[in-house]
Amino acid sequence: MNQDELKRLVGEAAADYVLKHVPDGAVIGVGTGSTANCFIDALASHKDRYLGAVSSSVATTARLQQHGIRVLDLNEIDSLPIYVDGADEIDASGAMIKGGGGALTREKIVASVSEVFVCIADASKQVDVLGQFPLPIEVVPMARTAIGRRITDLGAVPVLRVRQDGTPYITDNGNEIIDVKGLQIRDPRTLEATINGWPGVVTVGLFALRGANVCLLGTASGVETIRYLPPQ
Repeated sequence: MNQDELKRLVGEAAADYVLKHVPDGAVIGVGTGSTANCFIDALASHKDRYLGAVSSSVATTARLQQHGIRVLDLNEIDSLPIYVDGADEIDASGAMIKGGGGALTREKIVASVSEVFVCIADASKQVDVLGQFPLPIEVVPMARTAIGRRITDLGAVPVLRVRQDGTPYITDNGNEIIDVKGLQIRDPRTLEATINGWPGVVTVGLFALRGANVCLLGTASGVETIRYLPPQ
């Protein structure tokens, strides 16, 4: 199977997981990106079982609404039993790099209030050490250069994310993204806390302090279910 086929496979597996584990009438947290889109498409035929969804981006909201799935504001709900989203990389502890699609801040907010975080990914996203995929950091624009210097001090390379026309990529929150290259992230929890403490950082695309509980991993032999122990 090619990568697109694996994404569809794990999207369908995630919809099955929700049907099995999430009660009727609940609200479902939904991530952003091509794999999350496959989950949305697979969930659409069961939409009447659920009250609706909390979306992590403008793009996800549009896709949910195209399928007739009600989108609720996170402030309107009392509990979120599950959040389903992809990852750019995931390690053996369930820590992830996310934000390749630019929605890291809203993804982290929705993930933080969910009871269970289900990561859906193909096997190419599973790594021993995080960092081969550039680490996104959403920043307030005026802090871009100052944060870039801090990144350089870590021995890494900051690269401002730009659009095809060369202008800065702007997030749904009106901020910019620095993609950090050249890191080997052996202690993702500590690095996440460190970067989040820098003035001007909105959030970093490390999901380690709140990592995945479950990963549905698409492989050539089917979908593997991986469960992670909570951090000690």
